[in-house]
Amino acid sequence: MTDVADAVHRQRPRVEGGREEEILAATVDVLVELGYDRLTMDAVATAAKASKATLYRRWSSKAELVVDSISRAKGCPVPDDVDTGSLRGDLIALSCDQGGFDELPMSVMAGLLTALHRDADLQEAFRERFLAPRLEVMSRVYERAAERGELAPGTDVELLAQTLPAVVVHRAFVLGIEPTEDLILRVIDHVILPAARGSQVR
Repeated sequence: MTDVADAVHRQRPRVEGGREEEILAATVDVLVELGYDRLTMDAVATAAKASKATLYRRWSSKAELVVDSISRAKGCPVPDDVDTGSLRGDLIALSCDQGGFDELPMSVMAGLLTALHRDADLQEAFRERFLAPRLEVMSRVYERAAERGELAPGTDVELLAQTLPAVVVHRAFVLGIEPTEDLILRVIDHVILPAARGSQVR
């Protein structure tokens, strides 16, 4: 986790016991029912049978609460580290985090993506709480790949790291096609790995 994201979590103590998971699950339910724009802390507190004070002790805004809830909703938390011994193995191990948001309809995620462009709080929360820890894991994956000699000189690691999520988002929210495991493997085998090796797709 980055220093910024880590600081955010240190400043906000976790809710005790299983209550945090219950609150996040309730947030997902409210998000599905109302969408991001109409979601309020009051609505989540009511759905979770919790006080607003409890919510605000853990999350300073609805943006932070929603971002944490969608991170958990995927059912595939970002691991602290992944090291299978190969770039392909690492990317496949991480691919569950690139798939769909299983508990959220596409319309809900499309609304969130739209809100990202006009809600500064949501942008910040998404960068710090969703993207930052995932990018750290991905950076370590490519660092080890470079140490193993799996990357060609001059490989654009930043661009490669963005390729799989970009394809998934395009398929899901532009074309309306649910991403599959086969798609993820095709992107890894026919786009990312050839580019990492400096070779052309044949």
